[in-house]
Amino acid sequence: MNGKAKSSAPLRIALVGARGRMGVAIAAAAKETGAAIAASLDVGDNLAAGIALGDVVIDFSSHQTTAEVIRLAVAARKPLVIGTTGHSAADKKRLIAKAVKIPCVWAGNFSVGVNLLFALTRRAAAVLGRDYDAEVVEMHHRFKKDAPSGTAARLLDIILTERKLTAAALRHGRSGITGERTSTEVGIHALRGGDVVGDHTVMFATLGERLELTHKASDRAIFACGALRAARWAATQKPGLYDMQDVLGLK
Repeated sequence: MNGKAKSSAPLRIALVGARGRMGVAIAAAAKETGAAIAASLDVGDNLAAGIALGDVVIDFSSHQTTAEVIRLAVAARKPLVIGTTGHSAADKKRLIAKAVKIPCVWAGNFSVGVNLLFALTRRAAAVLGRDYDAEVVEMHHRFKKDAPSGTAARLLDIILTERKLTAAALRHGRSGITGERTSTEVGIHALRGGDVVGDHTVMFATLGERLELTHKASDRAIFACGALRAARWAATQKPGLYDMQDVLGLK
């Protein structure tokens, strides 16, 4: 492991998924923040050679590529930042078991504001009992391929954990005669349209009042800057699995 990055030289990034929306945003943000893109990589490129050029690897490619990126990053002993979503729970568990051999920051959302939303949601879910019905609504652009979003999935996991519920409690939209809402279900609704970068709302509603926590992103630059912040942080850490809550000191 390279250990702490030298302050006299820019952090060198091996960027996987460079031609995607987030890859382009990260490359632009790197110019503004003093980081250097040492290798711009996509599926079909020589990933091993490119990863060897970076101090840290950032992967925003495809969930189908994650296993190979982790394998190569571990082999090269490079810290890794993963922003790819769409993995099944079983696949992610297997991938994490391999990723912990290096410093790995894996997050569904790298926005500082969204990660504060995670912390606030955890607090609200702990304080508000099951008399408060929990629902999560997310909206993204028409081109997004997976649903719910990684951010929404994390919000749901927080609520389920605090309420000691399993994934069986989730209701992905509702249709037909569903009967009255139970106190143990948690609703998730995914909206798609236009060029929406990412909107997330967590609602806790009971008889007489409703609390809503909302974050709206208008520019991918916030995610790109967060990913670069995570990369700098990961470069100084010991092997293990981390998320943005660790990077921001919110745990």
